[in-house]
Amino acid sequence: MEITMTHEIDTTMYDLAIIGGGPAGYVAAERAGAAGLSVILFEKNSLGGVCLNEGCIPTKTLLYSAKVYNYALHGDRYGVSIDNAKADFSEIMARKNKVVKKLVTGVKSAMKSAGVEVRSESAHILGGSEGRFSVSSESGDIECRKLLICTGSMAVVPPIPGLSEANDIILTNKEILSLDKQPESLIIIGGGVIGMEFASFFNTLGTQVTVIEMMPKILGPMDSEISEMLLKAYSKKGIEFKLGCKVTGINGTTVSYTDADGNECNAEGERILLSVGRRAVLDGYGLESLGVETKRGIVVNEKMQTSVPGVYAAGDVTGFSMLAHTASREGEVAVNDILGKEDNMNYSAIPGVVYTNPEVAGVGLTEEQAKEKGGYVVKKLPMNFSGRFVAENERENGLCKIITEEKSGKVAGVHMIGNPCSEIIQSACIAIETGMTVEQLTKVVFPHPTVSEIIKETAFTF
Repeated sequence: MEITMTHEIDTTMYDLAIIGGGPAGYVAAERAGAAGLSVILFEKNSLGGVCLNEGCIPTKTLLYSAKVYNYALHGDRYGVSIDNAKADFSEIMARKNKVVKKLVTGVKSAMKSAGVEVRSESAHILGGSEGRFSVSSESGDIECRKLLICTGSMAVVPPIPGLSEANDIILTNKEILSLDKQPESLIIIGGGVIGMEFASFFNTLGTQVTVIEMMPKILGPMDSEISEMLLKAYSKKGIEFKLGCKVTGINGTTVSYTDADGNECNAEGERILLSVGRRAVLDGYGLESLGVETKRGIVVNEKMQTSVPGVYAAGDVTGFSMLAHTASREGEVAVNDILGKEDNMNYSAIPGVVYTNPEVAGVGLTEEQAKEKGGYVVKKLPMNFSGRFVAENERENGLCKIITEEKSGKVAGVHMIGNPCSEIIQSACIAIETGMTVEQLTKVVFPHPTVSEIIKETAFTF
């Protein structure tokens, strides 16, 4: 009797198998491969994960096009007049695709240089114990001494009545990046980071945008004063904000919601974007065969170890800090532990950035958190105290806020609004990570003239 094999069995033993090629997976693979480990990386879609293909990079590419268009429209503020400035939606989307393709190619090249074997296939964990785990894929089964799970996250789709019947009117962050036509109107359900970035892009291009948010503020856990400043800026630009509102149903292009006073209201939009958060992807990879502990995601310790010895998890799948840069660092920590290098994950200095126009950035404790804990000092300065900011941001304002421990003077939080705070928040991250005091921060030499000097100027107010 002839036995037909569905796939080849590869009994090769790898030092490390990684499932998921997003920021956690591919960074970990590169670091491990460069250190001399034999590494295999499974990624069923495109290398780079959600961040590179459906998130961070494509959205920032779109937002930069919108920023350039905004400069063209308002060039007269800087003594430059541009007639008939227009934004070509199809060309903007085409450039986004080109950028993504280029960077995906770069990741592939990095994997090759590090000696990482990449399988563009789904992976399924068959089981195992410390020192020997089995993973299956279409082209064969493999074994590994260590296993790193980086399966990422996916958009939350809430159980809103009428949602499924709305079909292609409903978009997530994935579908909206594939639009071939700019909508005349857009309703965004959720005023978090993703929602606000898309709101910024489409508003700048002329789409009528309405943001419906269940919380009484936008940007969730970010500093409330900074969030309020962004809200006011975009309200002036024409975005309608419905805060403290709960969506109750969708009927075609109509979104029904209950407002903060309990009134039943409706909003109309050609397209509807769901942006209410993301959840860890835990199903479909055979995690149950390992018995790893899960809650909102896979539970890990400060070394990214799961409850099963030899099994690690990093990135959004942990359900904790769903940011690409967090994921990359978590991947590094996991690899360092595998290599026997002392390293621990520290979440006290993880920056958060919103790439709107103006940009928002923050790290460490917010003013609300500081007041709740007690024993902190808060100081702030308008961004106009930076000469470079004044030169490059006509008719714009901004704010820099520093929070310090009252007794030690250590920097505990920095929050900013104003361009280009996404690029200068890093100095605040270093200050918090290294335990710098605000006095030590004042002694650091900043290049002049730069917007980054606002951090030093604010430090001098203590």
